[in-house]
Order: sequence, then C-alpha cells, then structure tokens
Amino acid sequence: MTTFLQRCLDGDEDLDAIDTYVANWHQGAGDGRELHSFLGMTWDEYALWAEKPAALPYILRSRKFDENLVQLIEQESQPLAARAGTNEEAQRLMGWLRSTGRL
Repeated sequence: MTTFLQRCLDGDEDLDAIDTYVANWHQGAGDGRELHSFLGMTWDEYALWAEKPAALPYILRSRKFDENLVQLIEQESQPLAARAGTNEEAQRLMGWLRSTGRL
C-alpha cells in the first residue's frame, strides 16, 4: 500500500489529506501498522509532526531532496528575504527543536 508521504511526493495527494489518513487509520486502515508507518514517516518525523504539524512541508521536502530534516529547518530559519511566513515558521520550529533537546 502506498503511504500518505509517498502519495504526496508522487503528486497524488496534498498535505491537507493527512487528516483523512489519520481518521482512516483510526477506523482500522493500515493492516495493523502503527500510525507513523501507515503515514510513511519515521518515528522521529512522526513525533515532530505530531507536536508541530507545521513541520509537514519540511518533512516532505527533506524526503524529496534527501536532505537532513534538522539541517533543512535550520537553513530555512536563516533570514531570507521575501519569504517571511516560511522563515518565521522555520524559526519557530528551530526554537522548538532546541527546547525539546532534538537539536
């Protein structure tokens, strides 16, 4: 079965569909797999997403370009000109990663 993350990477699903996947898992989809596996995430990716849902685009990008997730968020948190919304969210994620000891 193709996971949520893989369907997003293939362009067959959008990020908002994750709620549907989670609901389906709670209703018995997933063939006995844990939720993170059903979604196609590692445990660390899932833990990050569960606590900070705004991390989902970073998780997908790190997968798509085979980049280290923490390094990607760190790079995005550097002051970048016209992307204030993305930059602010990246800075919040970096602060959270530091405060939780993940960085």
